[in-house]
Amino acid sequence: MARVRTNGIEIEYEVFGPETGQPMVLIMGLGAQMILWRDDFCQMLVDRGYRVIRFDNRDIGRSTWLDHLGVPNVMALMTAAASGQPAEAPYRLADMAADTAGLLDALGIERAHIVGASMGGMIAQTFAIQYPQRTLSLTSIMSTTGDPGLPPPRPDAISVLLAPQPTSREEAIERGVFIFRTIGSPKYFDEAEIRELAARSFDRGVNPAGVMRQLAAILASGNRTEALRKVEAPALVIHGRIDPLVPFPAGEATARALPRAELLAFDDMAHDMPRPLWPEMVDAIDRVARLAR
Repeated sequence: MARVRTNGIEIEYEVFGPETGQPMVLIMGLGAQMILWRDDFCQMLVDRGYRVIRFDNRDIGRSTWLDHLGVPNVMALMTAAASGQPAEAPYRLADMAADTAGLLDALGIERAHIVGASMGGMIAQTFAIQYPQRTLSLTSIMSTTGDPGLPPPRPDAISVLLAPQPTSREEAIERGVFIFRTIGSPKYFDEAEIRELAARSFDRGVNPAGVMRQLAAILASGNRTEALRKVEAPALVIHGRIDPLVPFPAGEATARALPRAELLAFDDMAHDMPRPLWPEMVDAIDRVARLAR
């Protein structure tokens, strides 16, 4: 792994595949580190001819933690967002999209395929809106347009994300298991893998205040629907029909908003990316990305 300084922060990143591959950037979700893009998922994309870049978003893992910005009042932001009112936050998804653009600059990459999961899908959408000339294709996974009229998360799903953060490695592992028992796909639940990821994430660096700032960025960034209608890049929307955190209608709305979108829906997928579904996901990501060539 390596680090670059850009957009006023340092970003920890890792590259898979040769420089001759088509660049593909993977953006992870709320409080999630780049290692949640599993090595073998990245390798599947490399095998299709891509140069895969994954990274830690600001305020998580080994990228810069912006603790000097304080902890936002997330409940007040949720109330404002639900009523369609403007909300203030330490930074917004646009700043996180600019981080992605800065990473590409540092790597000398002019254009890339942009793939994001959950909050990462929101950042990917924002990148495609802000940097259309740099977006070869867009893949938005279990994400949303930010339309406040869409169905909200299931109460138990949002409550696990707002629960007190762990203070020890053991607590972090148990919390990871609890989170994915709540929001993950029951059919594909793999406790051993979740424990391993939770332990590695704790060891790399867990930043509870940073997660709240990331959540504030989501809540303050508004509705992207109209802006997405102007995205000309080929797009793929992947969503699970039983997602309790970002309900399936959010994926449908994202696909409707994007002019060149294909929707790939999985009946038994919740808010995670189950390993048995990877081959179909990678096939679809590759198929849509090839439309840009």
